[in-house]
This record gives sequence, C-alpha cells and structure tokens, in this order.
Amino acid sequence: MKTLKFDHNFADQILRGEKTSTWRLFDDKDLSVNDLLKIVDKVDPDKPDSWKVIGQAKVTEIVEKKLGDVTLEDMKGHQFFGSQEEMLEYYQRVYGKRASLETPVKMVFFSFVPTAGDAATPAMLLEEAKLYTDGGSRGNPGESACAYAICKMDDTVVEKSGYYIGIATNNQAEYYGFKQGLERCRELGIDKIDLFSDSELVVNQVNGTYKVKNQELAPLHQEVKALVDSFEKVTITHIPRELNKITDHEVNRILDQQQRIKNQH
Repeated sequence: MKTLKFDHNFADQILRGEKTSTWRLFDDKDLSVNDLLKIVDKVDPDKPDSWKVIGQAKVTEIVEKKLGDVTLEDMKGHQFFGSQEEMLEYYQRVYGKRASLETPVKMVFFSFVPTAGDAATPAMLLEEAKLYTDGGSRGNPGESACAYAICKMDDTVVEKSGYYIGIATNNQAEYYGFKQGLERCRELGIDKIDLFSDSELVVNQVNGTYKVKNQELAPLHQEVKALVDSFEKVTITHIPRELNKITDHEVNRILDQQQRIKNQH
C-alpha cells in the first residue's frame, strides 16, 4: 500500500471531508485508479515522532491536464488559488522552477475512511533515507535474488526485504535490487534517496557514465531510470561489498532458503 503524507492543515481538511483530491505534478507516486493509500498527518513537520496514520484512502478518479488549463471547478475538494500566478508560485515552491503552466498535473480524487490514529511505522516517518541494494546469482545466469535496506541518514535500518527472482544474471539481479528498493521508497512517500550499491557496472550505467550494451539489461535500465526521475532527489554511489553486508546477507539468506525448498522436493 502506498503512503501519502500531508501537512497538518491538509490532513485536517481530509478528516473533515473538505479535501477529496490531491494534485501530483511529475507524479512521483505513480498513482492509479483503485490504488489504496495510507494517509499520514505530519502533525509537526519537524518532529516525525508526532506523525500519525489518520486513515485509508482509495483513488476513485484521475483527471490529467496542463497546469495552465486548470479551472475553478477543478479546485473543488482541493486547494483554492486566486490566480494562475498564485498557483504557479505555489507549485514552484514545491517542485522548483521545472514546474510551469505547461506541466501536466494529475488530479487524483479519493474516498477516505478514517482510523483511530495508528502510529506510523519508522519507514513512513522518513522523507530522506539511505537505500542499500544488492543482487546475486548462483551460476550467472542461475538462481537469483535481490534485496534492499532502507535506513535513516545515520544508517539505522528501518526496513529491509528481499525477493527471489528465478533464473537471472548477476547484473539483472542488481538492477532488480535497485528497482524493488526504489519502488518501496516511493510507496512510503520518501522523497530524497541516497542509494548505495556494490555493483560498479549498474551504478555507472544508471548514472550515465557507462552505456548499456547488453540488450537484456536495457529494459531494466529504463525502468530504474524512470524511477530515479520520479523522486525529488536521488544520488547513486558505488561502495565496496564489505560496506553492503546487510543486503548481501539477505540475498544469500533467500538463495539458501530456495535451495532448501528444492532439496525437500
């Protein structure tokens, strides 16, 4: 389930039924009709411990148009702007100068069901995070898995997970690690990512230093690049394997588990 975070005044409007839509420029969350969303109230933006889940929303409709074509009717259930200039100034504060009246805006309408105010998980509280990823193949190509770890900026792990891929190469598995980790960060509403990987090839390909010559990697490369572009900020850094032990252990744990399952049959 994806997570959307709102400043306290907007969250309050959602609870009162006054706010029933959110506008997404550059659609960093890739929202679609029928998506389920956890809604988080950033009670005090500077104190994540105060944030809380206020309910669940379901996307009921999506309308897309250029920002300059927005009408007063479109603003019902959303924030009201007195002029195009006021609206553009607001979104340039949020998205920077890349926002213009020609920028597509996705108007996301939702239904909302409040909860008793569940505590947000540690991962939900992050707007900036370190993301460690890894992937491995036993056989190259062979049985493969990928993993990621989402950490606070002081390297405290708040969430880690991994996935069995099937038959793949080492480089494909590394790309899947990037993909799964970035997708999870986007679901959690984390806007700024410092990504670390011990794959020199994949890091340099995603950063644009190396060309992608292997056609099997090209589709994964395109998916990962699109994910990177959907965040406010992403840096990607190559690190030695010894600094990537958490995700390396997770990859090997999954592959060992898969081998045990095969041996039982």
